[in-house]
Amino acid sequence: MSRNTLLNTNEIGIFALGGLGEVGKNTYVYEIEDKIFIVDAGIMFPDNTLLGIDYVIPDYDYLVKNEERIVGLFITHGHEDHIGGIPYLLKQVKIPVIYASGIAVDLIANKLTEHENLKVPKIVSYKAHHIFTFGKTEISFIRLNHSIPDMFGIDFKTPYGHIFHTGDFKVDYTPVGPQAEFDKLSKIGSEGVLCLLSDSTNALVPGTTPSERVIGESITDIFSNLKGRIIIATFASNMYRMQQIVTASYLNDRKVAVIGRSMEKAMQIGMETGYIKAPKDTIVTPDEINSYPANEVTILSTGSQGEPMAALSRIASNTHRQIKVQPNDTVIFSSSPIPGNQEGVNRIIDLLYRKGVEVIVNGPVADTHTSGHGAQQDLMLMLALTKPKFFIPMHGEHRMLKKHKELAVNLGVKKENILIMDNGDVAALTKDSIRLAGTIKAGDVYIDGLGIGSTGTTLLKERKELSEDGVLAVVLSTKEDGSLITTPTIVSRGFIYMKGNEEMITMIQNKVQDSYFNHLPKNYPTEKLKSSIESDLSSYIYDLTQRRPMLVSIIMNV
Repeated sequence: MSRNTLLNTNEIGIFALGGLGEVGKNTYVYEIEDKIFIVDAGIMFPDNTLLGIDYVIPDYDYLVKNEERIVGLFITHGHEDHIGGIPYLLKQVKIPVIYASGIAVDLIANKLTEHENLKVPKIVSYKAHHIFTFGKTEISFIRLNHSIPDMFGIDFKTPYGHIFHTGDFKVDYTPVGPQAEFDKLSKIGSEGVLCLLSDSTNALVPGTTPSERVIGESITDIFSNLKGRIIIATFASNMYRMQQIVTASYLNDRKVAVIGRSMEKAMQIGMETGYIKAPKDTIVTPDEINSYPANEVTILSTGSQGEPMAALSRIASNTHRQIKVQPNDTVIFSSSPIPGNQEGVNRIIDLLYRKGVEVIVNGPVADTHTSGHGAQQDLMLMLALTKPKFFIPMHGEHRMLKKHKELAVNLGVKKENILIMDNGDVAALTKDSIRLAGTIKAGDVYIDGLGIGSTGTTLLKERKELSEDGVLAVVLSTKEDGSLITTPTIVSRGFIYMKGNEEMITMIQNKVQDSYFNHLPKNYPTEKLKSSIESDLSSYIYDLTQRRPMLVSIIMNV
């Protein structure tokens, strides 16, 4: 078996293919005794600059080249930024076993059925008390709290000490589900945590993160004061919140209709597995909504982030097939906008207000949401309990990682024992030292409707140019002798409005015609003739408009 040449014989390697310097596509790799342990395989959702992209996944090149050393994929919990990349990983890399727990097992199994011709490895469902041994390394699990059930930190017990990977967590003393196993954290802390890798998402947020139970009580209270229909949007992945909404509904004698494909799927899996419980006949179909008085209906919807195609967006723009807003409706956002999504959320809120709908968002007046990630006091408690010798902040943008480092230093971790890393940076660890050993290939791979990597940076650049400056096509119909049958035809998409710009169109037609007859005597091949016309036209249009639309020229010999 080949080994990582960046590491010395006695060193443990730790690096991320995704999740450092960003929030999303969490994929971490631990190399212990030449064995590769992968923790999580997530996706990242595209921002507004990634036009036409469905998902972003890590570059799995290193795993492809070293697949014979992989012993398994270990999943902390069932959120998309931790399991969404699994089908794409399996298409490229042979994974012997996937280890997951509780609801994550069902979510992964459901996800894998959506992909054809996938060689699915054995999925082992682990429990909190399970221990798996690989050579001199023992892997065990510590239950923590998050916004989805069955969130576990992963502990690697090595001859050098414990390496603990928290996954996503918050400190919740009154959780909706089982309590976190703080005793286990203290135990590994007393035995000696060599290195801690801890969630940094809310490292910039002072204080503590409110309990999920407080939000459930608040939602129930809000429901009791509303008279019309309630349309409430949240993350489809937040199963605890979905249960709270169902509970608040039946306590207030309301039926619940679920709309949005991802929400419907999450509700189905939640009820089948017992994570969401509802009295008989509480859940109704969207078609049954109109059979009940407005004050007896709750509509649980996708679209809490202002996504254009989500159910709430279609309701707000009056294009949803089944749901039309009514004046006495109240829309509740049981979420906070992810950075970059605020504009889309504001657009939806404005549309709803225009329709006379009351809107409630999370804030000082109404507690409708709490984060699943620990704030500064929570992160400090994790550091205090585990008492790590070395520390690598993970899961967060660079500024979050740096703030998390500050918190650790304040708690006594030596500054030189903390590494702030980017994806691809390899940390080399012994019982006495930590160092940056170098980098391996780690980048973004784009997925759209055509598949993995079908869209590259060049295509994205073209899409960006099209979105900003549009496209202009010119069609020249020619005879055998090269003369033009008619004036060149101009077609504009996203560049200029044809109607009302007749004078500019005529000027462009004349320029195309002049350029054509100027280059025709040179007996250029057709492609060279077209590129010469486009070059002349590009300069001319820029002088006219200060814009550079994508130019397409077509020469038809009739």
